[in-house]
Amino acid sequence: METALYLPVKRFLEELGFTVKGEIGGCDLVGLGAGEPPVVVIGELKLAFNLELILQAVDRAPAGDEVWIAAKMSARGKGRESDARYRNLCRRLGFGMLGVTDRGQVEVLVKPPTAAPRREPKVRSRLVAEHQRRQGDPVLGGSTRAPIMTAYRQQALACASALAEGPKPVRELRERCPDAGKILLNNVYGWFERTERGIYRLTEAGDAALKRWPQQRVEDGAGAVSPP
Repeated sequence: METALYLPVKRFLEELGFTVKGEIGGCDLVGLGAGEPPVVVIGELKLAFNLELILQAVDRAPAGDEVWIAAKMSARGKGRESDARYRNLCRRLGFGMLGVTDRGQVEVLVKPPTAAPRREPKVRSRLVAEHQRRQGDPVLGGSTRAPIMTAYRQQALACASALAEGPKPVRELRERCPDAGKILLNNVYGWFERTERGIYRLTEAGDAALKRWPQQRVEDGAGAVSPP
C-alpha cells in the first residue's frame, strides 16, 4: 500500500530539516521548514511511477515551494524511474523524484529546483494552518479509506472526551477546546446533543467515536479550525 512509502519519505524530508505530517489538505504529505513564512514541501506517493502521480503533483504544485513525487523502485529496474523521458518531465515541471526500495531506503532520482514561485497563496495558507494546528502526525500519508484525523476532528474528540464524564456547559469545554461552542452547535459528526441551553451531552455516535480513537481522550485542542 502507498502508506508503506510514507515513513521512509517522511524520514528523508525530516533529515532535510522539515516537519512532516501526512494527509494535509488532500496532499499525501506536507512538510514545513523553519522560518516565517515557512517553506512548504508537498509530497505525493504511488506504488509505481505513472502519469497519475505526475498529474496529482501538478494539481498540488501551486500551493507549495517544493513538490516531490515518490514511488517504489521496480524489482528489475525497468520501471519509469529508469525512463529518461519521465525524469526529464519531472525536471521540466520542477518536481523532485524519489525512489523507495523494498528495504525502505530512499534514492533521489531528480532534485527539485529551489525557490519555486507560489501561485496560490490562499491554498498554501490553508495547508500551513492545518499542519500547524494538527496535533502530532496521526495519519499515514497515502491513506485513502480511513477518515482523516484533521485538527477539527481532534478538537471534536477533545469535546467528546470531556462529555464522556457527563453533560457539561460550553464554558467548561472551552478550557480544553477553544472552538467548543461552534463545534457543539454545528455537530458535524452527530456526536453531541443539547440537553438545555448551553449544556450538551454525548450521543451514542460520540461514544463510539471515543472507542474508535481512544488516544484522543487525553489530547487537548488548540487554534481555530474548520470542518474537514
